Parts: sequence; structure tokens; C-alpha cells
Amino acid sequence: MSRIGRMPITIPAGVNVEVTEHNVVSVKGPKGRLEAPINPEISVKIEDGTISLTRPTDSPKHRSLHGLSRTLVNNMVLGVNEEFKKELDINGVGYRATKEGKKLVMNLGYSHQVIVEETDGITIDVPTPNKIIISGINKQEVGQFAADIRKKRPPEPYKGKGIKYVNEVIRRKEGKTGAK
Repeated sequence: MSRIGRMPITIPAGVNVEVTEHNVVSVKGPKGRLEAPINPEISVKIEDGTISLTRPTDSPKHRSLHGLSRTLVNNMVLGVNEEFKKELDINGVGYRATKEGKKLVMNLGYSHQVIVEETDGITIDVPTPNKIIISGINKQEVGQFAADIRKKRPPEPYKGKGIKYVNEVIRRKEGKTGAK
């Protein structure tokens, strides 16, 4: 049995979960509404304030789908109850970010400003010029949006300049020695 797949998901107060006949799980909570199709071979049952997922056989395909499906449903329940967040740091002289309306304007050492617009379901917050906080209810969208912003100027290994995740460790390289 999958260790992750067999764990029940508790439904917090204020969150409604429904399963349609085509195995589409719909989760509605205080922060919003999410829907995701679950493989029809995995059965989803809602009873006594918990969600449990079961698989038909122990084949490798069903075992992998079991854990994946449970994690997807759990992320939806967590997302509509409390948002997911990704924090980014900007390092470098003159590198900074500001928010103008729904646009994130970044100076990243290029000859032009890099401008990124908020999308539906994603909010950008800039508490300081060197910190960006991305939040939303869909974990995959938040992570992808953060990765797209990081891609605008990834951290370089010599001085560490660029955009990095808060908990990311940059492996630093030694520069030229200059011995003559």
C-alpha cells in the first residue's frame, strides 16, 4: 500500500468537496474554488469529514497513481483554505523590484526593465525592493510563476547576483587567481 496514498485527508471547516461521476474532484473554500480530474481507476470516497482514495490493484501504474491522486486532492484542500506562497530574493547592486498596479517591474542589470503581469489566481507582493512574494491557491501555478520570474535572471555562481528562492543555496565558485 502507498504510504502517502492511504493517508486520509481531513476536510477543514468551511471547505466543501464534491466528486462528479467522471471522477472530477471539486473543492470550494474561503480563498476560492479548484477542480481537477482524477484518474477513473482511482476511487475517491468522502465520508465523516475525510477523503480517502483507493486503488483497484497493486500494479506499478496504480501504485504511482494512488500517491499522486491523493497529493493533488490534498493540495487543492490546502490551497482553498490557506494560500501557497513562494518567496524570492533579489541580490545585486542596483537590482530591485517594485509593484505598479498589477505589474511587477524589475531592474535586473539589463538595459531595460523586466515587466511581469499578475495572472488570474496569482498575487504578487513586494514588501521590500529586494523581496518578492508570490501567492495563490493553486500550488502548481504558484511554483511555475515563481520559476518564470527566477528565469529572468538566475543567480550566477561567482558573486551570487540574480533572483533566487529564499531557502535556495547557491554553490559559489572561486574566481580567477591572477597569479603571474
